[in-house]
Amino acid sequence: MTGRTRRVEGTKIVQRRAVPAVLTAALLLTAGCSSGSSDGADPSGTDRGASPTSTAAQSSPAGSPTEQAPPAKGSVKVLRTVATGLNSPWGLAPLPGGDLLVSSRDEATITRVDAKTGKKTELGEVPGVSASGEGGLLGIALSPDYASDRMVYAYFTSASDNRIVRMLYDEKKPSGEQLGAPDTVFRGIPKGVIHNGGRIAFGPDKMLYAGTGESGDTGLSQDRKSLGGKILRMTPDGEPASGNPFPDSPVYSYGHRNVQGLAWDDKQRLFASEFGQDTWDELNAIKPGDNYGWPEAEGRGGGSGFHDPVAQWSTDEASPSGIAYAEGSVWMAGLRGERLWRIPLKGTAAAADPQAFLEGEYGRLRTVAPAGGDKLWLVTSNTDGRGDAKGDDDRILELEVE
Repeated sequence: MTGRTRRVEGTKIVQRRAVPAVLTAALLLTAGCSSGSSDGADPSGTDRGASPTSTAAQSSPAGSPTEQAPPAKGSVKVLRTVATGLNSPWGLAPLPGGDLLVSSRDEATITRVDAKTGKKTELGEVPGVSASGEGGLLGIALSPDYASDRMVYAYFTSASDNRIVRMLYDEKKPSGEQLGAPDTVFRGIPKGVIHNGGRIAFGPDKMLYAGTGESGDTGLSQDRKSLGGKILRMTPDGEPASGNPFPDSPVYSYGHRNVQGLAWDDKQRLFASEFGQDTWDELNAIKPGDNYGWPEAEGRGGGSGFHDPVAQWSTDEASPSGIAYAEGSVWMAGLRGERLWRIPLKGTAAAADPQAFLEGEYGRLRTVAPAGGDKLWLVTSNTDGRGDAKGDDDRILELEVE
């Protein structure tokens, strides 16, 4: 038996499971060694393990030869702080007029932030949220028909499961009373103290995608009948979407550990970020029906039948949550890593080594979202009870990137 560490954002729990000799050899060849870590920083504020090294994967197809890669090196400029005084912010949904909706994981509230002044207006509290551990009110998204139906979707942890609801947003009502009663469109996603996934987004096809976690039960990831450890694709009403790889199933891809980032490039290709365990965090290019390896593989080189990541990082450097696509690159927010990663792309391959920005300047980074053109919104995560910055203020930043 080989000891492995189950990564939690602020806790270290040891579990033991048999690791096949072939997998052990692959990990040793790929990583050299394995260091224990958590999805966030150690509660004591001390990193575990040796100094990490980030590595761009080389196994993804490069796409069309006519596709142009962005420059190998980019830049990030912080233009301004949009808002401060946020508590455990998690999801972010830009409104058509430019303002922002942000969810609070622990308070179960959704707040509107004026993108020009930073003024905050609480829409209301989402009923039924059970906030504990890494669970609570997580990702939010606007309906693809928001202009006419005014629906806000939310992924949250309830007393029994993780689920997705939609609520009417009526901004004409008083603050705190602007959210209608939640209509549950999808339920039954496994919940746990850890690994609840939580990111939701509507794709270019107007279908609803959700990243889920295996809730600490690693066997769920390879079970295609389970909703845990998956990327799900469904209609706005919560039905399995037409064209999904498995009949009458919302499962779009499987073999994931804990997916918290979803983004599409300008060719409508889906990418997802994923927390690793001891060794590698991942950025994956998602192909319908593919198996991304967990728990049999972590990082690239896991063996035939598994889809290798576009890029991978030591768990000390990343612990990735939200991602966004802009200026030819995927931008990935790091929690424990406390930095913003730029991964330049050519097709679905990394065109150059990932590049880190803002290292340690703003603490833990939770969510990044497109703000149009070369601009991004970035949300910090320093009030979630993890890491060195525990108790510090959380904010939304506006960035200019290239």
